[in-house]
Amino acid sequence: MIIFDCNGVLVDSEPLATSIVSHEFIRAGFALTPDVVARYFTGRRQSDMFAEVEIAAGRKLPKDFAATVAAATLRRFHTELRATAHVAHALSWLRGPKCVASSATLDRMRVSLETTDLIRFFEPNLFSAADVPNGKPSPDLFLHAAARMRVNPADCLVVEDSGVGVAAAVAANMTVIGFVGGSHAGSQLGATLKAAGARAVISDMRALKGTVVDLRGW
Repeated sequence: MIIFDCNGVLVDSEPLATSIVSHEFIRAGFALTPDVVARYFTGRRQSDMFAEVEIAAGRKLPKDFAATVAAATLRRFHTELRATAHVAHALSWLRGPKCVASSATLDRMRVSLETTDLIRFFEPNLFSAADVPNGKPSPDLFLHAAARMRVNPADCLVVEDSGVGVAAAVAANMTVIGFVGGSHAGSQLGATLKAAGARAVISDMRALKGTVVDLRGW
């Protein structure tokens, strides 16, 4: 089975998402730029991010902050989100079971995949870190996805674009392909993913099938 992260892998969402949440942080009086959000929280659950920001700032976010961010994100994703280049082609050529395991909420994941016409490759196999006790880099989400799909974790291959996501998959005893083709990817991302345990790193989704075959013989 192949497990895909959503943001930054299937959809090129990271710059848009970090811009949205940074804007809402600043409106609420918390000076977090998009670069800061990306550096410390890429791949993480928003609930974990909000909790850590409150601890670091020593004060609470507005009570409706999570709902405000969610609404702004869904609104902009509906009109601005794009699929990762060549990902539909790659998904069409990959045989066998596939699913999505994301730190995003199920609503955000579904909007992302419906807006980009990728939902057809995965429905109903969408799994959110909101449904497990611990978010990435804990292995909980990937183990949850494997259990729901009735697949041994060791037989799973994961495609991830963040260090915490790679670490989570490795902790779940899964093989990981790092993806550095998103518009947010800096020059050091490949080295970061390899250091976290990625077995291979690709920058173009057209290389995915060959990499899967090389790693697992699928």
